[in-house]
Amino acid sequence: MRTLEATIVCGALFVMAFTGCGTTSKEIQVKSQSERTDVFMETKADAPAPKGYAVLLLRASIKTPLESNNSLHGKPGYPFLVNIDGQAAMWAVGGIKDSKPAYDTDGKTSRDPEAGEGIKCVLEKRLRLRAGRHQIFFGLPEENFFITTDIMLKGGKKAVLEYKPIYRYKTLPTRIPTFLKGIDKYEVFLNGKQL
Repeated sequence: MRTLEATIVCGALFVMAFTGCGTTSKEIQVKSQSERTDVFMETKADAPAPKGYAVLLLRASIKTPLESNNSLHGKPGYPFLVNIDGQAAMWAVGGIKDSKPAYDTDGKTSRDPEAGEGIKCVLEKRLRLRAGRHQIFFGLPEENFFITTDIMLKGGKKAVLEYKPIYRYKTLPTRIPTFLKGIDKYEVFLNGKQL
């Protein structure tokens, strides 16, 4: 009887885990489609915000392993998905080779989560939006990851919204976060303050 219960519980956990992954993929797929086209537009670096509008500087980065047969890791065109109030944009970012020492000056394993050789992809976009409240969906289709954030923008002002990666941990020989294990989450900052 216990074996049957254990099998049912394991089966239920497997279905929940599988459904969770499917839900994330489905949400990313839905958010990659635009329902609107009038929410934001890209602007030049020196373009001021007209009355009733704000400028949003959007920054995000990720470091990936050099190569992978099954993904875009280490290849040109790493995709970043942004959907603001129903308007979607998928930006393919070309990465640059990034090499940081795996060991510190004392010969100990570096605590830098981006230590080692990989490809660093940095998204930086300057957008013009109406002043007011906005919901921003930020997704990485390649990582099956997304996060949703609500922000308030003031008219005539510039705001900086930054997504900073937090990587998963490796456990041997020491427990430290590393880009080689993939993304765990992003910390989100608006004008330097964590949301």
